[in-house]
Amino acid sequence: MAHSTRPDAPGPRQTAPATATATATATATAADGARLPLLDVLRGAAILGTLMTNVWIFTSPGSEWSVLQGSLHLPDPIADPGPASVAEFVFRFLADGKFLSLLTILFGVGLAIQYDSAARRGQPWPGRYPRRAAFLFLEGTVHFLLVFAWDVLMGYAVTALLVAWLLARSERVRRAALWTAAAVHLALVGLVTLGDLARHDTGPEAPDPAAVRLYADGGWADQIGFRLDNALALRVEPVFSFGLLVFLFLLGVRLHRAGAFTATAAGRRIRARMAGWGLGLGMPLGTAAALGGPDFFVLGRYAIAPLVAVGYIGLIGWALDRRVLPGAGALGNIGRTALSAYVGQNLLCMLLCYGIGLGFTARFAGTGPWWVMGLWAAVSLVLAAGSRLWLRRFPRGPLESVQHWALKPRGAARR
Repeated sequence: MAHSTRPDAPGPRQTAPATATATATATATAADGARLPLLDVLRGAAILGTLMTNVWIFTSPGSEWSVLQGSLHLPDPIADPGPASVAEFVFRFLADGKFLSLLTILFGVGLAIQYDSAARRGQPWPGRYPRRAAFLFLEGTVHFLLVFAWDVLMGYAVTALLVAWLLARSERVRRAALWTAAAVHLALVGLVTLGDLARHDTGPEAPDPAAVRLYADGGWADQIGFRLDNALALRVEPVFSFGLLVFLFLLGVRLHRAGAFTATAAGRRIRARMAGWGLGLGMPLGTAAALGGPDFFVLGRYAIAPLVAVGYIGLIGWALDRRVLPGAGALGNIGRTALSAYVGQNLLCMLLCYGIGLGFTARFAGTGPWWVMGLWAAVSLVLAAGSRLWLRRFPRGPLESVQHWALKPRGAARR
């Protein structure tokens, strides 16, 4: 019996075109090949949004290790209603977990685009895709070791392999996988939250003096060795959130196939519902969890934040539809160079904050949150200007170009 080429059917074993970039930077195109500008804008917003969270890691004493010590919790604007406390709370609350979930959804969208592109060409799936995922994992490993311990690329690469396999299965199988992943993840989040509530609260731990010295005064090789020695602990997030990653990847697939990112009346209706439900329900729940204290951190970041991310997609889409989104062009440029921007922002923060560079974290310790938010704004401007200048001369970002060259079949150039 002939296989159907419909994306929602148990389709042929198909792959993305050999010249496509990796999932993180898949071309934002519809099923007919027309470009979807909204995806570039969303991807740019997700990149800058993840920096809104990561910048607090770079500027915290002990940096990457401080995450595991629980010393990066939100300030309490009720106990301390001062301008600095309120500003930091709002800034971090709007970003924490939301833009990472948004980025994860977009990875799923990119994977669906590659599958659909392969289906149009009648190419086997997953075909060469495991090589693409392996290359992404390699990129993430290098990024983890040399730049930033809380890398997301490694987890995305592993998740993409599973979801790529699911794309060749029936819609019934994918739906079962989506809801099973969600149920398992929510059960795990619930258990951890109950454990946090039952545990006696001793307050946040003081930064580990050895970790503080490492990032303030240690060399680059010392930091690499520290990440290697503590790799299991520093890689715990993608393991813990694997169910969430699978769910969000598959959610991205469903949204793409429903037309949620198209400039059509149906797409605008879907985005309006996403904004209404995601923000109308997610924001109050997220605020309550954030004000509830550290015991509800896992619930807020790994269960409620994805709901808000759906609302962000709808809100950004609504604003772009009405041409009232400030900086849409800059966000689109960053989105077209998303992988380069993601690695670049972490590299810049490392050189600015750690002792191997300018050492801002030690220099500005105890001076309040304003300089941290200023650092985020400055790095964001650099990314916006750099991506614009780069795209004037080249069709892809620098790391995207490396991917394209490395993954292109060697016979393609001769043809």
